[in-house]
Parts: sequence; structure tokens; C-alpha cells
Amino acid sequence: MLKFILALHILTAIFAVGPLVGASTTAVRGVRSGDSGAVAASARTVRIYGYASLLVALLGFGLVQEKWHIKFSDAWVIASILLWIAATALALFLLVPALEKAATNLAAGESASALKGQVAASGGIIALIYAAIVFLMVYGPKR
Repeated sequence: MLKFILALHILTAIFAVGPLVGASTTAVRGVRSGDSGAVAASARTVRIYGYASLLVALLGFGLVQEKWHIKFSDAWVIASILLWIAATALALFLLVPALEKAATNLAAGESASALKGQVAASGGIIALIYAAIVFLMVYGPKR
């Protein structure tokens, strides 16, 4: 059962977190080029996959069992959960609203240049957080 849940956890991480990080880190291109459609699509993608990352976390919680030598009190588990919460909060409560505002501004013919820094920084930080989580997943467990 461990390997099955682990495989599902890894697959959902690839298919949910991958697009989330991709959209987060490339969204600023649409803001820079003034493409409201691309920015709106990035906002939708980040929102959808931000919520989909919940499934990754839930499957990860399913792996936390003493019989598999993983406990919620393990430092790497706690750090991973806190980092996931931070990445999800950044994506859903900072990046998505900034992208939606940028898309609205651009569609109205207004500038969205004031949001470029926020969009770029949010995307970069989200990517770094998920990279840190991967390292915790690889180096944290004692096997």
C-alpha cells in the first residue's frame, strides 16, 4: 500500500504542482507583453492547480504512518506542510488576485506594469518553495 500511495502522491505532484509552478513562473510574460488573455489564462491555471495541490498534500498525509516510519512530528514533515501552506497561500491569495487585476487593467487598455514585480516575485518564490519541498521529500525520510 505504501508504494501505491507514494506513486499517487508523486503523480499528482507532477500533474498538479508542475503546471502550477509553470504558470506561476511564466505569468509575468503576459503582463510584460500586455496580453490580457494570457494573463487571465495564467490566473485560471494558477487557481485550478493551486486547489489541485490539496490532493498532493492529502496523499502525502496518507503516507504519514508509524508503520512506514514517518510521523507528523518529524521535522521534515512539519517543514514540508508549512512550506506547502505558504506556497498555496502565495498562489491563491497573492498571485491570482494580482493576475486578475492585471488582466482587468490590460483588458481596459490600462497599464499593469505596477504588478510586474509582484507577479514575478510570487512566481519565483512559489517555485523555490516547491523545490525546497522536493529536497525535503528526498532527504528527509529515514529509510
